[in-house]
Amino acid sequence: MAAVAAPPLSTWLVAARSSTQAECGGADEHHHHHHQQQHQCCVGGGSSTVMFGPRRRRLLGGGARRRGAARSGMAMAVALQPERRTVEKKPDVKQRRVVITGMGVVTPLGHDPDVFYNNLLDGVSGISEIERFDCSTFPTRIAGEIKSFSTDGWVAPKLARRMDKFMLYLITAGKKALEHGGLTEELRNELDKTRCGVLIGSAMGGMKVFNDAIEALRVSYKKMNPFCVPFATTNMGSAILAMDLGWMGPNYSISTACATSNFCILNAANHIRRGEADVMLCGGSDAPLIPIGLGGFVACRALSQRNSDPTKASRPWDVDRDGFVMGEGAGVLVLEELEHAKQRGAKIYAEFLGGSFTCDAYHMTEPHPEGRGIILCIEKALADSGVAREEINYVNAHATSTQSGDLKEYEAIVRCFGQNPQLRVNSTKSMTGHLIGAAGGIEAVAAIQAIRTGWVHPNLNLENPEKIVDVGVLVGSQKERCKVNVALSNSFGFGGHNSSILFAPFK
Repeated sequence: MAAVAAPPLSTWLVAARSSTQAECGGADEHHHHHHQQQHQCCVGGGSSTVMFGPRRRRLLGGGARRRGAARSGMAMAVALQPERRTVEKKPDVKQRRVVITGMGVVTPLGHDPDVFYNNLLDGVSGISEIERFDCSTFPTRIAGEIKSFSTDGWVAPKLARRMDKFMLYLITAGKKALEHGGLTEELRNELDKTRCGVLIGSAMGGMKVFNDAIEALRVSYKKMNPFCVPFATTNMGSAILAMDLGWMGPNYSISTACATSNFCILNAANHIRRGEADVMLCGGSDAPLIPIGLGGFVACRALSQRNSDPTKASRPWDVDRDGFVMGEGAGVLVLEELEHAKQRGAKIYAEFLGGSFTCDAYHMTEPHPEGRGIILCIEKALADSGVAREEINYVNAHATSTQSGDLKEYEAIVRCFGQNPQLRVNSTKSMTGHLIGAAGGIEAVAAIQAIRTGWVHPNLNLENPEKIVDVGVLVGSQKERCKVNVALSNSFGFGGHNSSILFAPFK
């Protein structure tokens, strides 16, 4: 392979490295310099490489110049050496357990975790005709639309008027989760805010704000809202919430389509496990029910068109399913390090055990035909959690009511856990519709509520199950008693993003 000419900075770094190697390597380095073979030097610890070998002499010049470069390189390399100091060792990852101490939701089935779950247990559907805008010309005119929602007491009125709904749902659900967790303002003021973070993502971000900006631009850029960029980006919800709370710990958003919430929850838990935070707000939020959002998914041919019977439209694993039903809202958890939670006397709802991510690396919207990515994800999640397959007895499935997605996930679940006769599987989306980036957030709440209550919610509209589906594994049309040992919640997203997270009763 031909040598690549290095830029000036790389040339200096090569010289700096050669000088330090000369000090340490002695005769070996001298021998090394006289070989005509090529070598690679990783500059700055990155993956980019600068080739050097025979051409290196031409880059650095003659002997005097080379020695001069080496001397100056040595001086500068020494100057770059960080000052030695004692770094406090982080706590052992395995010793830091993560528990759930609060939950917040904004959903088509209610804005309180208990109201939300009771509606699920009762088999109430949140799917209805869209009322927010005229969609009479669309082939799909139904969704899990939130009919009543107020930010009073949660978001300042001035901000509430300017923000996209995904941010309003996010901030409201986040603050409700804190309230649910007993983290009052007085108690929050006693926390070490440098060790509190927010990781609440969104798949679609501020679609309405951005769409309005495009409409304004048609008149003139002068008509554009100055907030149209920051209030459209997916990270700004977490950022605004952290500003409101004064939390200075890890703060960002992850966007992996419909797997967003699970990615955020697992990453938030890992910050606590690694000793980088003690409290994390995490989950997801989306508000895609606007013309461009509905139209986009219609164009993908992904949505149900059962407009005449909205509550029957979302029907995972049923032969007559014809696509998913869009939803909107937010689901947020308060994750807390166990000892931190105990010290403040927090009520512990469940324990977070672990999880995993994989990529199908196959297709933008279709799952791998053999379910490889899903199976690998589940297996890695079990390994991360230290849980045996037979310990899983409840799965809150991703199951969106699409033709191939439902079956590939079912096959993967049965392959992994089919030997467990107590296994129960259900899909929250049969009642809420698909909340896109927020789906995993509200489904994590459903899994935790199943642990708390000892009841798992029904699968709505499973009237004519696919032949390959064992109805003995799927929850029926009524809620069922289930003493959850370990619950697994799956979320998969466009792009082949797979995620699985595990919860268990706190012991």
